[in-house]
This record gives sequence, structure tokens and C-alpha cells, in this order.
Amino acid sequence: MANIGRNNLLEVVKLENHGAYLQAGWLGEILLPKRYVPEDCEIGDPINVFIYLDSEDRYIATTQAPKAQVGEVAYLKCIAVNPTGAFFDWGLPKDLLVPFSEQHKPLKEDNSYLVFLYSDEESHRIAGSTKLNKYIERNPEGYSQGQPVTLHINEKTDIGYSAIIDHKNWGVLFYSDVVKPLKIGQKISGFIKRVRDDGKIDLSLQEPGFAKIDTLAERILALLQKNGGFLALSDKSPPEEIYDQFSVSKKSYKTAIGTLYKKKLIRIESDGIHLIPDV
Repeated sequence: MANIGRNNLLEVVKLENHGAYLQAGWLGEILLPKRYVPEDCEIGDPINVFIYLDSEDRYIATTQAPKAQVGEVAYLKCIAVNPTGAFFDWGLPKDLLVPFSEQHKPLKEDNSYLVFLYSDEESHRIAGSTKLNKYIERNPEGYSQGQPVTLHINEKTDIGYSAIIDHKNWGVLFYSDVVKPLKIGQKISGFIKRVRDDGKIDLSLQEPGFAKIDTLAERILALLQKNGGFLALSDKSPPEEIYDQFSVSKKSYKTAIGTLYKKKLIRIESDGIHLIPDV
């Protein structure tokens, strides 16, 4: 079954001068314009295409990759506002419309916003919405501690950053777990830190738990050995310097070198850490 606003693997059933026709199930045969047809294309070949409605509301296929598909969020730039609504560049020839009824607040040309893509149930037109709470849920089901996820940063709050998890759920990154400031709309990798009893989800940019500490400790030891037994990063070093070297928070670094210290593998001094010889 072909899905509008999503990538589909469809079979070529007809080749014409103006392009290839693909079998799209309930949509019938749809055109892949000639400029997107592979040079060696033959009838029966499968092609991965994105389906949407063109400027004349005809179903059309393209091998171009949009910046987001239906059911996803993306940080997009508003390129025009008129009496119909706001229009965004989403990587395809036909701009994405965000109707006034789907705007959380009035949108301004040349500004960028997090936009959720949906398909209208009646017209099947693909449109966008900045009313994120309408589409993003607060449902912790299926998430577990340490699970890797994709995050989109939504906004700064009093306690941290609200983020969209895997395009579908809300979570929060506390300031204490963030080493460098994040940008609104930024897409980053993260982890589930904790699923609370009230259903809220706490996030982390580093894998939580002892496995993370053990891995970091191994990386620190490897770098010490490479650097002749010395690393100019102590438990007093600025968080930014620690993050630049290991991409972890100062808290994680201190825990890791504390573990190495207790195992009598290193000395911690004011100038940095030293590998204990003959270990």
C-alpha cells in the first residue's frame, strides 16, 4: 500500500517519453517525471520514491528527499506569508503550507520554526503545523532507561530544554545534563535517562548508567597511554574543555576518573591526571 507523504518502494509498470509510471496500489498508476527516472530504468524495476500532490493537486512521485515526511517534525524556514497561510521550504518544488488554523502563533517570513507534517484526511494534501501539542504525545509507553533516541530541541524552560523524542513524544533535558547551549530546532542524538512515575520522560545526551562510565574510563586510559601517561584535564577543569575532549559532562568525567583513582590506575593532581607506572 502506497503512503502519501512518505517514501515508498514502487514498481515501474510503464515507460513514456515524459517519465515512468509506477504502480501505487489504491492510488493507481502515478508519474515519476523523466528528470527523476534512472538512466537504465526498465519495466519491473523497484524505485524508492516520495509521493505528494503537485501544484495541480495530482499525485506525483519524486526521488528527491524532503526535509521531513508526514508524521515527522523538522526545523524549516518560512519563505512567504499570504492570505492563505505561511509557506515553508521543505526541499521539494511545491512549498509546504502551514494554514493559519495550524499556527501556534503568527509566523513571520524568513524565520525558522519546528513544523510537524501531516496529511489532510479529506484532500490528502500534505501540510504543516506549529501547534505541536496537537500532534506530539506525552506517552512513555515503549521507552526504557538507556534507550537511544533522536531529539529535536523545542524551547528553553525554567529547568532545561523541552525536546521532541523520535518525532512523537515530549521529554526534557535538564540544564545540569547539558554541557553546551543547544539551539532551538537542533536535531541531536540522546538517551532516555528516566521514565518517571507520572509518565514524564527525562533525557540525557550521554548514555546513563555504569556502562557509560566504564566505557569512558577505558577511553581515558587509552588517551593517557597515547599521551605518555599524562592528560591535562583534572576534576577542576572547565566543563567545556572536558566536553571538547570526550563529549561528556564534567560530572561523568569526574565519576570516571574517580573510578580509575580508586582502582589505583591514576593520580589526580592540580595540573591533570597521571597514569601510575607499571600498571
